[in-house]
Amino acid sequence: MSNRSIAAGALIALAVAGLAPVQALAQSTIKVDGSSTVFPITEAVAEEFQKANRGVRVTVGISGTGGGFKKFCRGETDLSNASRPILKSEIDDCAKAGVQYIEIPVAFDALTVAVNPKNTWVSAITIAELKKMWEPAAKGTVMKWKDVKAGWPDQPLKLYGAGADSGTFDYFTEAVTGKAKASRSDFTASEDDNVLVTGIENDRNALGFIPYAYFQPHAAKMKALAIDEGKGKGAVSPSEKTVVDGTYSPLSRPLFVYINVKALDRAEVRNFLDFYLKSQALIKEVKYVALPDQAYAIARERIAKKTVGTAFGGHPEVGLPILELLKREPKV
Repeated sequence: MSNRSIAAGALIALAVAGLAPVQALAQSTIKVDGSSTVFPITEAVAEEFQKANRGVRVTVGISGTGGGFKKFCRGETDLSNASRPILKSEIDDCAKAGVQYIEIPVAFDALTVAVNPKNTWVSAITIAELKKMWEPAAKGTVMKWKDVKAGWPDQPLKLYGAGADSGTFDYFTEAVTGKAKASRSDFTASEDDNVLVTGIENDRNALGFIPYAYFQPHAAKMKALAIDEGKGKGAVSPSEKTVVDGTYSPLSRPLFVYINVKALDRAEVRNFLDFYLKSQALIKEVKYVALPDQAYAIARERIAKKTVGTAFGGHPEVGLPILELLKREPKV
């Protein structure tokens, strides 16, 4: 399952960046699970790492952020991909099981609201209009495009979005309806973003939210909507530039990898993480926004010092710019 194709130029870039093969233990398995949003990054890194370390197998699952944390807090995985920070209930589950973790931001995403290209009536949308579509009260009442805004067609509104175990669902609902998981339930939901992509591509009346890395390769078959936050700056389209400059708000978000501290006793895990934190070329290749070099230096320091905890207090936050992310210090 891959949405990437490593070109020779990318491999050369990795070599230039100093990502030389590292020695690893024979017959070792590194277990990763969690977010389908972070999956393309970790999958890309795992593929290249395994080429240089034939004795190591890296398995990458896509149980969703919530499903991944369930496994992680039971001690079943070494690393957990997450498209939102760890929540208070998950912090408590890890504490009960004696699982200590290190929180590492690895990239930024532009969560993208997309429609079918045959949709001719909307190119930009406000957060207020999205709320009218997605809030719990919309179930059974906001069923057609005209129910959202006068002038939009008398056609069924077909919604596609992440499933309940997805950190993308948590983030989107927090940003749009004001409360994580507060959403109508009558929409096509999946933890697999490829399912959502297919739905949007094949349904003229579709609107869905997906990570930018899943939108960009399909841009000819979908249309990304510009987002108007309602603060006077107008509608802004998702892109690397608008994520970096902070104008694509509130749907730009940090992506994370959580590390089980006990896993750092194994050399192959330490080597994999070192490789990961030097893989900015791969992050860009799979269409996410790499963080400044300073962020990866901070991550390496946290790993070396085994600095445990989260910088987010166990609750979701939206609209966090990159520079603010770098200022956050984890707390137990």
